[in-house]
Amino acid sequence: MKIPKGNVRKCIRSIPLLPPALALMFGLGSNGATKHLFSIRFQLFYSTAAATSRANTLVDFLVNSLGFSNKEAISTSSKVTRSRLRNYEPHLLLDLFRKVGMNKAQIKTLVSSSPEVLFSHIDKNLKPKIKVLQELGLSGSDLVTFINKSDFLTRGLHTTIKPSLDYLREYLGSYDAVARVVKKEPRLLSNNLPKVIPPNILLLQNLGFSRVDIETVFHRRPRYLLNNPEWLERVVNQAEKNFNVPRESRMFLHAIEALVSLDESKLERKLDIFRSFGWSDSDISAMVRKLPYCLTSSEAKINITLKFFMNELGYEPSYLASHAPLLKYSMEKRVKPRNEILKFLQENQLIKGKLSLYTAVSSPESRFRKKYVLPFKEKMPELYDLYIKNTS
Repeated sequence: MKIPKGNVRKCIRSIPLLPPALALMFGLGSNGATKHLFSIRFQLFYSTAAATSRANTLVDFLVNSLGFSNKEAISTSSKVTRSRLRNYEPHLLLDLFRKVGMNKAQIKTLVSSSPEVLFSHIDKNLKPKIKVLQELGLSGSDLVTFINKSDFLTRGLHTTIKPSLDYLREYLGSYDAVARVVKKEPRLLSNNLPKVIPPNILLLQNLGFSRVDIETVFHRRPRYLLNNPEWLERVVNQAEKNFNVPRESRMFLHAIEALVSLDESKLERKLDIFRSFGWSDSDISAMVRKLPYCLTSSEAKINITLKFFMNELGYEPSYLASHAPLLKYSMEKRVKPRNEILKFLQENQLIKGKLSLYTAVSSPESRFRKKYVLPFKEKMPELYDLYIKNTS
């Protein structure tokens, strides 16, 4: 930042001198004190002005090169310490990310969540980490997704990333298995796995889970092994005691997977929605034993689904609990379009016998069309067109 010569003295003069008492405390008497303080004030002003200039340059870069709004750019730049601005090489960073397949929007997302990545040393820090991912077989969209879903690039290569990969390789037995797990859960490599995972494995072993069960967890839902053991133990007890899912049941692991993603307040809000529709705790437990993932639906989804099945179709809680998959299918893409087809067929007596919505909704799309749609295409042209539109 350049300051016009005529304004230098004026700018420096605007920085107040220390009061005489403080000057004496620092050993600054009248002889030479003013001159010394002038020097201090000038250095302070110059370093502040230089830092401000670098911060403004960062804001300009975020706006002009990555599409940030001015407000977003100022907010992001404020998260960066002034000392880091000295190591700023933004255009080299953009070149690197573009080479691995990231577009401007993806780079913006990454920088928004982890602005410190802007100041990483490209050759010593970023390239070796990206190479690790490429050696695991990640490239193109997989690589981009991984980088954007984790703070991997801000973690230490030798303190976190490589020890975690070595741990996974030792436990899972092959790099192919490691690659599959890491693709499924990018946040694995943001954690110190040799420290985080063993206590959870020990807990599951003590609860009677076999190695096969635990490996299944690794492959299906690795995220929940990142929780602290106390949280995992609470979830196990919750599945067994609150929802009466037997530990030997094939649904027990699924129940843990569903519950581990819910904090207590969120879970209680969802249970209250079921209760507001007349469900008893035994009805809810029966549903969880049948399909635990019903609890992972959003509160809005649960509300809409129960209103349709109970208020519009008149289904009872006990029936829905024993036919729990009904509650997980898409209402707009599957349940409602198929229900309209069945209603038309029944009203026009085109199929003999009672039609089961559960059977129809559970059928694969090809089978449903072959049995309930295509044979009656000419008799219901408008409904057929609407069905195809809604389900395509």
